[in-house]
Amino acid sequence: MTEPEPAGETIEARLRRALGPRSIVLVGLMGAGKSTVGRRLANRLGMIFKDADNEIEAAAGLTIPDIFAIYGEPSFREGEERVISRLIREGPMVLATGGGAFMRDSTRARISEGGLSVWLKADLDVLMRRVRKRGNRPLLQTENPEETMRQLMEARHPVYGGADVMVLSRDVSHDRVVQDVMEALDSHLNGPARQGIAAQ
Repeated sequence: MTEPEPAGETIEARLRRALGPRSIVLVGLMGAGKSTVGRRLANRLGMIFKDADNEIEAAAGLTIPDIFAIYGEPSFREGEERVISRLIREGPMVLATGGGAFMRDSTRARISEGGLSVWLKADLDVLMRRVRKRGNRPLLQTENPEETMRQLMEARHPVYGGADVMVLSRDVSHDRVVQDVMEALDSHLNGPARQGIAAQ
């Protein structure tokens, strides 16, 4: 017989209990808000936040643009998978991953083994407005960054669609997107009926 849920349990407590040792892994294109939303989500849930790109740079002693330039993308992806595997083993945490991480079969398998994947999906104009604020995106160092981003969306969206949960990253406050992520996870982990009870 399962224990009854505590009366008046908060969504934060309910998610922590349902997650157990698993991490929340944010996936999606650059500019989707994985790091910003991830940091605030971790804060709401009282969990550690890690950014895979920052951890890769710390492990390599190089910036990601430098790793791409010196070693190439295939070598970067191998290192990325090792770092993500290590972080997930350390869990539970909220982990923001680079845009290409989820494209690699073996990295997706690692994420699935120890975490729940959340795809932050954003429209092209939203992504471009955000990425133009930062010039350190190796994959956008092209003559037509917007066309490059469109091609990335076409290639990656079908794969991101395999994530456990999808949440729209819109031009609203970061806290609103965080709430959307928590509600989507709550529905995924505890069933829509649970959300209905919580909303009453």
